[in-house]
Amino acid sequence: MRDVPSRALAFNFQADVDPPQAVTADEAKIVPAIQDDFDKRHPDFALLRTVVSPDNQRALALYNTADEPSQTFRIDLYSADGTFLRNMTPPDLAVVFQDSVVWSADSSFIAFVGRKSLKAEASPTPAEELAPIAAASPGASPAPTSSVLPAFAPVKVFNTEQIYLCNRDGYDLKPLTSRDGLIYFALSWAPDSHALAALACKEGEWNAREKELKTPAGRPRVISIDGQERLLDDALAEAPPVWSPDSSKIATGFGVDIGIYDAAGKSPTQARIALRERLLTASAAFDEKSSAGKKTAGEASNKTAAADNTAGTIPVSRRPT
Repeated sequence: MRDVPSRALAFNFQADVDPPQAVTADEAKIVPAIQDDFDKRHPDFALLRTVVSPDNQRALALYNTADEPSQTFRIDLYSADGTFLRNMTPPDLAVVFQDSVVWSADSSFIAFVGRKSLKAEASPTPAEELAPIAAASPGASPAPTSSVLPAFAPVKVFNTEQIYLCNRDGYDLKPLTSRDGLIYFALSWAPDSHALAALACKEGEWNAREKELKTPAGRPRVISIDGQERLLDDALAEAPPVWSPDSSKIATGFGVDIGIYDAAGKSPTQARIALRERLLTASAAFDEKSSAGKKTAGEASNKTAAADNTAGTIPVSRRPT
């Protein structure tokens, strides 16, 4: 597939087929050992889910603290056997979109979406309210001052949701995108771990769809692990992007159409597959099949009911009155 440009691909449409055996439902499961350790360490916090690395050596614990909005959460890094390793996200970085916390296929990188935390910060005490500091007596040794070392290296945060990347040990955390005003979501790693596919939209577009109770939609793009970003389409896609097994193509959905894009190459191409007529034909065939099945079932039910009525009818007496 890598040698065939997207615009030259052929396709075969089949309606109502079973999913491939390798595809499993993405259920929000929690590793029991991590749950036990988390309950001991953070009895007041809520563990939302755990995300295990493909090599089954690491796991991410997604949890919500008592003083944060319910839509945001933090991430801790664990070993797969439930041993706590480290806090991964700083307090001023709010992580969002649980389904966009993803490991690369080779388990080398972790990607997620985050923005500046909206949690209220404590207001500084006015200078006039501070207690006066007693003057040190002559000859007295200076009083030791407590110092708290920062637990996290400085990480730039933004007002809208950006993609963040770190290594498998939770270090080297950095923003992979820095386009304040855009909201990134629906992350998907390439099978060879060279890049991410994602959707992104303007904050106003997100808010408008939210008011209309519509699912989020964004413009598909591919982002390499060094931060290079390429827009794939100007139209808003509603389906999360997916990769071909060889990491050469990306596909997403626009209503009843499917867009396919070359993920790399000097002259990348794209194709749009229109499925409206095929979907209408498949829907009509399904309705016809369902109607025929209901009719057959109804006739069988009527015959059974008639037989039951005949068997259960009390015969008319022929005795003379």
